[in-house]
Amino acid sequence: MSKSMKITGRLGLVVLLIAALQIIALAQGRGRGGGPPAGIRGGGPPSGIGVDRGISTSSTRSAGRADTGRSTASDRSNGRSDAGLDRARLQQQNSLEANKVLRDHPGFAASLHTTANSLRSGYQAALATNPNLKFGQYVAATRLAANLGGRNPNITRSAILAGLASGRSIGQTLQDLGLSNQQSKTARDRVDREIKNAKRH
Repeated sequence: MSKSMKITGRLGLVVLLIAALQIIALAQGRGRGGGPPAGIRGGGPPSGIGVDRGISTSSTRSAGRADTGRSTASDRSNGRSDAGLDRARLQQQNSLEANKVLRDHPGFAASLHTTANSLRSGYQAALATNPNLKFGQYVAATRLAANLGGRNPNITRSAILAGLASGRSIGQTLQDLGLSNQQSKTARDRVDREIKNAKRH
């Protein structure tokens, strides 16, 4: 091969190399400077997605809305969510007091002709309807129904508890169910003695 042909071949390779480099540079330039028109989002994730939108920054990015969510729920429910929490707390508190009585006085239930489990489960069910009901009231209603129900079929534990739930006292409820004031007092005094005696066991 002659010297001139070698030189010509080398020049051809150089030209091809230069052309290839120019093509690559143009392609990169289009990739950087091109893309969709302004205002139109291209491919890839939208800006802001990732760690900056995590839970730790939710309060800042929501201008405090995340922190006020619970209070907003209370406002939107007209306080029903708060009332529900208060109701649950009251039920739990009364239930704990009942358990304390039964624990501190192991013979309490037996002295009243029942069992601790029966008193506990019955009281839990009654609390679901009336969270303000005290354990002593439930026990009194149970004993009054047992003592009076034979002669007064309408005097039941459920009827007495319904009266208490409506805001009536035990004495008022017994009179609503047909007893005189004196009969109501006599019945309540008897039950008070029974409960006091039961707490001695």
